[in-house]
Amino acid sequence: MPSEVGRTADMSQPQQRMATLVDRAGYRGDEPIVVGMQQRGKPPVLLAQGLTLGGEPLDATTVAYAASLSKQMTAACAAQLAQRGDLDMESALSRWLPQLPAWADTIRLRHLVHHTAGLPAGSRIDAFMAGDADRTSQAVIQALAQFPALDRQPGAEHVYSNAGYVCLAAAVEQAAGQPLPDYAQRRLFAPLAMANTCYWPGPDPTPAGAAPLTHPHPAPLSLGDGGVWTTAGDLLQWSQALNADELGISTLMQTPGCLDDGTPIDYAWGIGVRSHAGHRVYRHGGGWPGLRALLARIPDLDLSVVLIAIADHTERRVDLLDSLLDEVTNPTSQALHITGQCDGVTP
Repeated sequence: MPSEVGRTADMSQPQQRMATLVDRAGYRGDEPIVVGMQQRGKPPVLLAQGLTLGGEPLDATTVAYAASLSKQMTAACAAQLAQRGDLDMESALSRWLPQLPAWADTIRLRHLVHHTAGLPAGSRIDAFMAGDADRTSQAVIQALAQFPALDRQPGAEHVYSNAGYVCLAAAVEQAAGQPLPDYAQRRLFAPLAMANTCYWPGPDPTPAGAAPLTHPHPAPLSLGDGGVWTTAGDLLQWSQALNADELGISTLMQTPGCLDDGTPIDYAWGIGVRSHAGHRVYRHGGGWPGLRALLARIPDLDLSVVLIAIADHTERRVDLLDSLLDEVTNPTSQALHITGQCDGVTP
């Protein structure tokens, strides 16, 4: 894995430009953030600064909570099982979670993937788990079972739902015949050499050696909507593997969903679908008190960008990502064009 790159006088030109954009986005030089970019199999360009809440230097090997970046990994597990015929995306949620009320008969797994299931709002679900700091998958499903009706008809509207991905993960586990952490390790993380990535179900709040989050907000232990702990280096590995379709599911994962009436939506399998300077961009953010993350990729440029900010409660990451993409997609700019050299990063 690459070693830490700080703000030193011997930074390469791409790193110097990256540092300028980090400054412009409003991050002070002592605020902990790691930024990485990789393109076409070349060594990544990385910039890291600041300390974790545990007092350790933040770098590309720091294990951090991925928050909602986990959704694309959960979706990848579902996509693999669907392609093998082990998970029918048209099957009713009630088949996999019979403990839910009768409304589960009307929800299809594809609704969960694209956030069109009509599940109750997250704040209402959280109200049933007041005082449960762990927020386990079981607690989320038990809270859902308390609702006699859905907020809206499944397939009628796109409304982002963490609980939907907890339910999707439960279906994945049953179809795979093993816990999600075991399946993902065997079918995703090990094949892609993501040695520092795992789904973490607890009971401790973090995996050993991981960067802690802001007290008193430990990361939730629910799996599917979140649950993944990883590094900036591993996220670049993941993103570039999807660009290269190493898992054989990228076409499916990149297919945008639609409402039941055929109206298209800009959300595919655990990833948002956007455009930038004429290029299709697949991106998703992740957030929790004390953490902001963002992962984006442009397959036709074979480009990936990752941002992880520790002790951040803002949305500066979005402007920073956009500025990084501007640099790469602007044909007149050479500052962040990734070359074949190591750019000061030790591979």
